[in-house]
Amino acid sequence: MAAHLASPGYDVEGFVADPARIGKAVALDREELGDVSGLSLLHLQCHIGLDTLSWARLGARVTGLDFSPQAIDAAREISRRARTPAEFVLADVYEAPDMLKETYDIVFASEGVLCWLPDVAAWARVLSHLTRPGGTAYIRDGHPISHALDHDRPDGRLELVGSYFEGPAHRYDEPGTYVESDVHIEHTVNFEWNHGLGEIVNGFIQAGFRIESLREYAVSAYQALPGMVKDQDGWWRLPPQSGQAPSMFSIRAALPV
Repeated sequence: MAAHLASPGYDVEGFVADPARIGKAVALDREELGDVSGLSLLHLQCHIGLDTLSWARLGARVTGLDFSPQAIDAAREISRRARTPAEFVLADVYEAPDMLKETYDIVFASEGVLCWLPDVAAWARVLSHLTRPGGTAYIRDGHPISHALDHDRPDGRLELVGSYFEGPAHRYDEPGTYVESDVHIEHTVNFEWNHGLGEIVNGFIQAGFRIESLREYAVSAYQALPGMVKDQDGWWRLPPQSGQAPSMFSIRAALPV
């Protein structure tokens, strides 16, 4: 957590200092969610809360939930320092319906969420429990095709080396984290699950949602593949002469009344 708080990628100090700043990814998600003024918004797996607080700055009444005590403590402190009101709740996402006794106009999840979950269908049922009838559930996350590509090839060739479809967890042991930092990471073993787009979409449908939008994006918030180049807008893209593959997807779904 200390590595993320100190990272220039998150730029916590800049976020605190500028009351008009919203996260770059939230600006993208606004295209799908529109005006959130006065709406209640629940951000699941909110990490240190910068996206949660960005929605608050856009006028939503926000609640963030995460299973990490350090992340929730950091989110509350950033909220206090930024003078941006928000509620942050400590809970495992699968237990969220037991912790939160209300439903929300929007239930939101941002990138880096599904890979940590063994069961997407159960996660979608959590969204259904927490979305008010007539409300919206939304996720933007890394595309399962991107997760299955070789992320270490220096020649720009796109090669599928992992499974696109859901299956057993992938165990890996790597030093550091996904942000630039000199902070020492003590626990370096991680487990991740890949989930195909069909599995994710059907999870929403089986939980009672009506899919309103499914988008795939050629951009990434970080250099997900060695051949990606950062454009002036701050997003990373594969060059036109390279093979092309989606880096992210988003789903917007409505819960019928």
